[in-house]
Amino acid sequence: MAHNDSQSVDVVLVGAGIMSATLGVLLKELNPGLTLEVVELRESGAMESSNPWNNAGTGHAALCELNYTPEGADGSIDIKKSVSINAQFEESKQFWAYLIEKGAINAPKTFINPVPHMSFVRGNSGIAFLKKRFEALRQHHAFAEMEYTEDRATIAEWAPLLIPGRDANEPLAMTRVQGGTDVNFGAVTEQMLAYLTNQPNAKVTCNQRVTDLKRDGKGWLVDIKDTRSGATRQLRSKFVFLGAGGGALPLLQLSGIPEGKGFGGFPVSGQWLRCDNPEIVKQHQAKVYSQAAVGSPPMSVPHLDTRVVDGKKSLLFGPYAGFTTKFLKYGSFLDLPLSVRPNNLGPMLAVARDNMDLTRYLIKEVMQSEAQRLETLRGFYPEAKAEDWRLEVAGQRVQIIKKDPKKGGVLQFGTELVAAADGTIAASVPAKLNGTEDSAEGFYGFETKYLDNEVTATIPAPYDEALTAQLQEMAVTCFKALNCKSLARVDFFVSPEHGIVLNEINTMPGFTPISMYPQMWAASGVDYATLLSVMVDTAVGRGTGLR
Repeated sequence: MAHNDSQSVDVVLVGAGIMSATLGVLLKELNPGLTLEVVELRESGAMESSNPWNNAGTGHAALCELNYTPEGADGSIDIKKSVSINAQFEESKQFWAYLIEKGAINAPKTFINPVPHMSFVRGNSGIAFLKKRFEALRQHHAFAEMEYTEDRATIAEWAPLLIPGRDANEPLAMTRVQGGTDVNFGAVTEQMLAYLTNQPNAKVTCNQRVTDLKRDGKGWLVDIKDTRSGATRQLRSKFVFLGAGGGALPLLQLSGIPEGKGFGGFPVSGQWLRCDNPEIVKQHQAKVYSQAAVGSPPMSVPHLDTRVVDGKKSLLFGPYAGFTTKFLKYGSFLDLPLSVRPNNLGPMLAVARDNMDLTRYLIKEVMQSEAQRLETLRGFYPEAKAEDWRLEVAGQRVQIIKKDPKKGGVLQFGTELVAAADGTIAASVPAKLNGTEDSAEGFYGFETKYLDNEVTATIPAPYDEALTAQLQEMAVTCFKALNCKSLARVDFFVSPEHGIVLNEINTMPGFTPISMYPQMWAASGVDYATLLSVMVDTAVGRGTGLR
């Protein structure tokens, strides 16, 4: 296909799941003039991991997930990850609330419902850990409402299914947070996608397979094939987001960016036991998480969950892991072998060598009988009956394999963000200083800036669109030319005689709420709290050491 046949958009988002839907809506809210397209392989959005029956639906706020609070060698509990995850989910809820208020998505009950979050442990060592975790977390305001009990009557009140039929001498403990949630990520994804399709210069296109990704010096060329008609087309875009779940790895490899080399994927399938018996369902209103068995991976943490899908409640228990070579639930068995490259073979072999416990665990899980799965459930719900539960195939997840200088390769249980080195650099609207020439110094010197009270700022500067864009472009050029990191304030002189003249680059500008730098970003739509959050996240992402 010739390049002149390409259609140009600002942003291409691959995959119509929760990630792409969220990013697409956020981008259009921040910049309504953006042109974007979401391309989806399946016939509709939210059919893979975002589908409500392909995930636990937990509004992850670190209220019940014990693996977010690791215990150190000295016995202390590290809560940093829990605090970070809690803040992230609060930001998600704020974003959804904003969309609901403006009528972009439907009422909260269509996708999010209150469900208490509980942590349940058995045995003295589990109790000791849970109590220390509770004491550490409740010192933080986000977890101040957490309750703790070892009283069986209280546990029976909080989670009635867990006590009847259990050994009366078995040590038990539980924490509870009433403010937990169950989220139908499929429903909120579909609603955001529907909102996107009603925005100017935004569309969601299904049955679209991305066949190639390549640079052309001006951005990206995305080759796409319609899986129904066989027709091909090409999108030219400044920015491409690969939000395709397990399918993102092959696309990352197609892109050819150096940052993507060395990454592999370890696919893991999942299953749930599901109960729709209303007499049982009504007795359990909670998401109850426990600890992974000794030697089992973090993803194997068992939990008994209330699920609300389309207004109807069910119970899920699991997950039960399995192994498949597919990267997506509706993928191909060739996904794994076709993902092997010379640059990721070493890390993948290293992971295979160092994770025999995971391999044994998966083999054991795959070989489980119906009776064995039911026995695991009875560790939570002692009186569970086989006829009330059926097996539900969950979504597919791909654990990240990445290079490691010491081990050769490591298996990562989490999300990995991979970006090209030439990632986006943003420039705020400019500000204009007024009155500098009228000061006693006649210029913006020390006395004029700090002692006199004559200079004011106009934010944004009263320049036309063309001059504003030119200043922003020159600021970005200066930033790149000096290989700056994170932030800088770039100052110019603007005069009719000399045009635009670079004055200085301030790599650590004032950062109080009334400082020029935050005010310019506020005028650009980024408030002070968000700006601080971005700066902290950027710093953490860069790691330690001199630059």
